[in-house]
Amino acid sequence: QVQFVESGGGTVQPGGSLRLSCVASESISRFYNMGWYRQAPGAQRELVAVMTVHGTPTYANSVNGRFTISRDNAKNTVLMQMNNLKPQDTAVYYCNGEDGTDWSVHWGQGIQVTVSA
Repeated sequence: QVQFVESGGGTVQPGGSLRLSCVASESISRFYNMGWYRQAPGAQRELVAVMTVHGTPTYANSVNGRFTISRDNAKNTVLMQMNNLKPQDTAVYYCNGEDGTDWSVHWGQGIQVTVSA
């Protein structure tokens, strides 16, 4: 039962930046994809950015060019730098890992990001 500890959320003005951190309680090398999803009120949960264990990223079109995901397998950590934040980025962000061994999916508890003037 891996635990994902998320931090770095909060409230920021439009155009501001935040950095989200997800630290796992055990090795993340077994997660083929790992990264972040988000869910806004009344909306479905959507992929924001993920990275494979080999370092290949995938970004949602809405954040491409503004967000940067990074992954340090040795530190069991995934980071996401979020720049030029917009009100539509407001959501609860969830750390996600996809186990490459048994294909199980693991989630953090979620962390709030609010972009508002």
